[in-house]
Amino acid sequence: MTRARVFFYVQHLLGIGHLVRAAAIARALVARGLDVTFATGGVPVPERMPAGARIVQLAPASAADATFRTLLDETGRPVDDAWRAARRTALLSAWRAARADALVTELFPFGRRQMRFELLPLLEEAAAARPRPLVVASVRDILGGGQKDPARQDEMLAIFERYYDRVLVHSDPRAVPFDLTFRHAARLGARLHYTGYIAEPPAAPCADAAGEVLVSAGGGAVGARLLETAIRARRLSALAERRWRLLAGANLPQEAFAALAARARVEGGGGIVLERFRADFGSRLAACALSVSQAGYNTLAEVLAGGVRAVAVPFSGGGETEQRLRARLFAERGLIEALDEAQLSPRTLAAAIGRALARPAPPRDALDLAGAAKSAALLHGWLAR
Repeated sequence: MTRARVFFYVQHLLGIGHLVRAAAIARALVARGLDVTFATGGVPVPERMPAGARIVQLAPASAADATFRTLLDETGRPVDDAWRAARRTALLSAWRAARADALVTELFPFGRRQMRFELLPLLEEAAAARPRPLVVASVRDILGGGQKDPARQDEMLAIFERYYDRVLVHSDPRAVPFDLTFRHAARLGARLHYTGYIAEPPAAPCADAAGEVLVSAGGGAVGARLLETAIRARRLSALAERRWRLLAGANLPQEAFAALAARARVEGGGGIVLERFRADFGSRLAACALSVSQAGYNTLAEVLAGGVRAVAVPFSGGGETEQRLRARLFAERGLIEALDEAQLSPRTLAAAIGRALARPAPPRDALDLAGAAKSAALLHGWLAR
């Protein structure tokens, strides 16, 4: 019997959060026996690729900064029309070769407007195919910058209505309903499906991480200030005698990493460990006394999966409001301690750590965290019908 085929498109531009979520769903689809083609257009992250899927690495693109206005190619130069044409051709060739029964686009049409040059032609080909494939959007809990622009939201709805059958919203509506940031959510009706948050299953605690303070900056592209402040906050905090492990992320510039390493040596007295990343992040998170991080989707989902006390400092550069809203909503439910980035200082971070330690750890069932498995189950069921 021929396996159903799914073509999954994802583009990460600054951090790797979008890639991590998409890869988790792709792995769950493979586990259900589906044939998955995984087309990724960001800077390659081989260790995050979903095992068992057919990987299509498009010419890498990244964002020049947190405004996402300028796309850069793999050499760091702004992309031009020739680059766009070549990437569009490569994507459409991969789509035709996959002969997929379903097309899933991560975030688009609710974001990634920068990629319309290739996504609209892809959607046109899907619409013209016979038999027509199922077309599904995969989107996180909170939309980014476009949420405040009514015209932008009207455009999102128009593209959805023209090309899409369903949308998977990777959220728990008890905490973050989609209509908080998408004003047309009610118009989607029964085509909108909440999956719960996408989180890795809780890892077994790592013995040598017990009692650590784990400070993480996601991919690291915009985390230098948080890491530097954490180094200076350690001696002021209630956990000054604990080991602090700082994970800077692969995208933190080398000069910034070197400056942090120098400050950690001066202020840490051997009690601060600075690393780029840890493959055993989940195990260390499960064992730590406290997590300090930004308020990115993936990090907070893993914090909740591990039942860890946490301080979140949402990134708000470039006019971004997504992390700030998520941090506020989670804090209102008593799941984390939130500290606004504008108020971040060694003293305010140390105080936030004290408040987080005084509250109970969040229960692991506080939110639905089975988003990858539920997404795969829904797609599998739709294709079976």
